[in-house]
Amino acid sequence: MRKNILLPTDFSDNAWSAAQYAFKLYEHVDCTFYFLHSSNLPVVAMQNVSNKLGRIVGENTKKELMALSRLAKETNANPKHEFKTILSIDDLHEALETYISRMNVDLIIMGTKGATNAQERFFGSNTVNIIQKIKSCPVLAIPDNYKFAVPKEIAFPTDFNRVYGDELQPLKELASLYDSNIEIVHLNKTDDITELQDQNLDGLKEALKDFVCSLHWVPEYNTKNQGIKDFLEHNKTDILVMINYKQGIIERLIKEPVIKNIGIHPIIPFLVIPSQGK
Repeated sequence: MRKNILLPTDFSDNAWSAAQYAFKLYEHVDCTFYFLHSSNLPVVAMQNVSNKLGRIVGENTKKELMALSRLAKETNANPKHEFKTILSIDDLHEALETYISRMNVDLIIMGTKGATNAQERFFGSNTVNIIQKIKSCPVLAIPDNYKFAVPKEIAFPTDFNRVYGDELQPLKELASLYDSNIEIVHLNKTDDITELQDQNLDGLKEALKDFVCSLHWVPEYNTKNQGIKDFLEHNKTDILVMINYKQGIIERLIKEPVIKNIGIHPIIPFLVIPSQGK
């Protein structure tokens, strides 16, 4: 089945790096990639922009999008891939919501950008904003200048506090691309698991029975960020996958201030799956 993948771009090296990762990840899949640029300006700024200047800005941006599409075709000569462009005057979140529905988008793939504060967070503000607001489509965030490697190991941190349903489908599809192993990660001690969590774990194993899985019990650190980061480094994981439940691990993770010398950016691609209203 053909995939529709949305690639938000600000024409930066970061955004292009994420796009290149996307082309490699879906090398063997029929895909339509949509380069989307949001040229939204604040109302105050718009009041100071003449209609003529506004048209010039729009035309120049369209030319940049077309040049980006041509570059993608030249550097990714793959008959399975098609490239289209979208220029929106809405803000990024609104533009994404509109075209997720209109183009039946399966996945958003975007780069990450770090903050500039002394105490920085797990993601840049733009990426965090999209992860928090987009509820209808998975988001795959790619670290800056990350070089593609076949994803042999996929980490799936979870707390076993919920019954697993259709939200596992993006994880299954990702693992199916390259027959990846799924590392189920629980940030706690084995004997701390409740009866309900144990039942949910059994349900998770059943849901993933067609995949090679391993279960990892990881001591919880002062910050979940550090616990996950250490696991990823020690296990040579290729992609991190998490479900974005309300008051779940991701919500706590992106709120944790992390000192620079610990490492503030995701070190591998991170797939965030919206919860199914649970």
